[in-house]
Amino acid sequence: MLSHSPLAELQGDVFPTLYSTLVSEALVDRVLTQYDIPQVTRCHFWHRGLSDVYLVNTAEADFVLRVSHRHWRSTEDVLFELELLEFLHDRGVPIAHPVRTHDGRLAIELQAPEGIRAAALFVYAPGEIPLGDLSTTQSWQLGTALAQVHRYAHDFSSKFGRDELNLEYLLDRSMGTIAPFLQHSTQEYDYVRGVFDELHTSLQGLPTTAPHWTICWGDPHSGNAHFTPEGTVTMFDFDQCGYGWRAFDLAKFLNVSMRTGISLKVREAFLGGYQSVEPIEPFEVEALQSLTLAAHFWSWAIAVNAARVHNYSRLDDTYFTRRVAQIKRLRSKDWQLF
Repeated sequence: MLSHSPLAELQGDVFPTLYSTLVSEALVDRVLTQYDIPQVTRCHFWHRGLSDVYLVNTAEADFVLRVSHRHWRSTEDVLFELELLEFLHDRGVPIAHPVRTHDGRLAIELQAPEGIRAAALFVYAPGEIPLGDLSTTQSWQLGTALAQVHRYAHDFSSKFGRDELNLEYLLDRSMGTIAPFLQHSTQEYDYVRGVFDELHTSLQGLPTTAPHWTICWGDPHSGNAHFTPEGTVTMFDFDQCGYGWRAFDLAKFLNVSMRTGISLKVREAFLGGYQSVEPIEPFEVEALQSLTLAAHFWSWAIAVNAARVHNYSRLDDTYFTRRVAQIKRLRSKDWQLF
């Protein structure tokens, strides 16, 4: 009689998977062949963020293949974003736009071990991320480009749904993610909860009608735009987009800029460029500090959820203490937004 082998039994099953890395060669054979692009000379894994990014080289041009993480975006979410980018590109907005397949699809669903993941191919944004961060000229350009997004997005519609960047999404869900990690410190929890309550009160009355409410990029900053030596800008990475307050996009830029030490002059240039295309109203300027804090809560929660999947060791006490300290800086009346 043959002996029973537990090892053989385990090898016969597909083990439950939260996240997988797809093989570049298989993506070339099974995915990139579905596009009318020149022969691929190289495809390699480039970056792991909220999605997996592969750099695709051909003899004539470069492309970017993005495979969304299942825990972050559904296929419907991805298709909303891709339709928006195609819409904006058709209107001359400087966007790294998606490429359609032979049969006209904007995304391809892949059966990964953890479930369905959506893959999309983009043209490569010409230029590169600015060395040493933005100059005032580049910051002005980025501000004008964001204003174009907001101006044209009023006319966009899609059959696909997308989360709204409202208080329930930005604050309530974020607090639900963050709070369990603050339970060890009553002082830190009470402080963060107090700021959360203040933000809810201060932002409650913001209008949700055009032009103040539109489709936001969700993540405008210097790492999500390429600049050429000739002075052109191309925006990319819109997978945090959704309907929201246009002032929130300005606040998100300020939040990232202030956390990374971008100078006041560069921040002023960004807002100046934006308002040269789309002037904002005094109440929107007044709301910027609160919206910058809301952006901090949201990006904090996104980072926590990503770390749970990829690097739980990051979520130590120091990480949360640093984030709380950043809230205190953002709340300070001496900390100049612009």
